[in-house]
This record gives sequence, structure tokens and C-alpha cells, in this order.
Amino acid sequence: MNKLPKIVIVDDHTLFREGVRLLIESEGIGEVVAEAGNGKEFISTLKSTNPDLVLLDIEMPIMNGLEATQKAIEIAPNIKILVLTMQASKEDYFSIVNAGAMGFVLKTAGKHELQAAINAILNGENFFSKDILQKVVTGFIQNSENGNPRNMPKVQLTEKEAEVLNYLCKGLSPSEIAQTIHRSVKTVEMHRSSLLEKTNTKNTINLILFAIKNKLVNLN
Repeated sequence: MNKLPKIVIVDDHTLFREGVRLLIESEGIGEVVAEAGNGKEFISTLKSTNPDLVLLDIEMPIMNGLEATQKAIEIAPNIKILVLTMQASKEDYFSIVNAGAMGFVLKTAGKHELQAAINAILNGENFFSKDILQKVVTGFIQNSENGNPRNMPKVQLTEKEAEVLNYLCKGLSPSEIAQTIHRSVKTVEMHRSSLLEKTNTKNTINLILFAIKNKLVNLN
């Protein structure tokens, strides 16, 4: 029998935490080893719980999700963090992803999307609710329309790299891309790693934003 991943839920609403715990445990997604009502409580239990995954809200009292993510990454650099949020500004998304979070899911998402997000992140993939990604991308496109093309770095992509990049910008996960282009997930990950290296970006969301800013993809 496979060992279930250890999960911590961090949110200042008790009923929400209880609902997520019930879903995770009833569906056999993981084992909830701790709950916390704010970032400070979470950090205080991090070393003793040693979770595989943290489900984290952004807006919390005492210590918010951004600060908690920064501190958690300092303590446990390999920790995987999935942000659950009602809605946030683009700045919040950028900041917390730069801090080390691997994905975002809206609190209004269904159980299948939450389960897909948890599975993706436990497998080392990024996951962003398409509604969130669309909002971030749309805002970034609007802010980038007046950019100076002369300042854009030159990035030479292979045909397959460009194809994978286009699907990433549309919100597909590596496993979804693999199914779409009839290649293995390992091959897609190889192209993604090459894209990260060529664009000098450290994660998928920064790669997406770089691609849009520098017009490496056309999402119209």
C-alpha cells in the first residue's frame, strides 16, 4: 500500500479547513497532519510535521500567506506549496510565486480541480486554475502592449519548444501537453527545462510571463 502524502492546511476559517480536510481524507488524496489558522502557527509546526504539501491561503491575520511561504522555503527549501484563494491581485500572484509557491487554485474550484492540483504539485508540476492564469495573463498582456521591441531579448526556440510553450501559456499542465502532442511527460519536461534555461526563468509562471512580455507566443 502506497504511503499517503502528508498535507498541512493553513487558513483562518475553521469551517473551510474542516471541509478541505474532509475532502482530502474521504477521497484518499492524502493525510492531513496539521491545520493552522495563520502563517505563524504553520511555521511553528513545520519542522515537527515535515509535510509533503501545504495548502495555504494568502489573506490571513498575524502572518499572511506570502510571508509564511518565504519563511517556509527558508526552513524547508523543497516544500511544495499550493495557494488556495478567493481572489487576489496580480501583484500577490507574482510575489507568492516568486517566493516559491507552485500553484494557485480558487476556493470556488470543484473537488476534481483541487485533486488535480494536488496531484500535479506532488509530481513536481506547477498548477494554476485557468481562471487565475487568464486574469494574470490578460493583465500582463495589457501592461506589455507598449513595450519597446528593441529591448526584447533574442530567444531562439525549436519548433517543439515553441509548441510546448504555447500550451503552457494556455494553462495546460505537462501531462496534458504530453497527451495533446502525443509525447511522453518526460519529453515535455525536457522541453520545459530547456525553455526555462533559454529564458533564464525559474518556474512556469515566470516563463509564461516572460513569453508574453517578449512576444514569444501569440494567444489571440
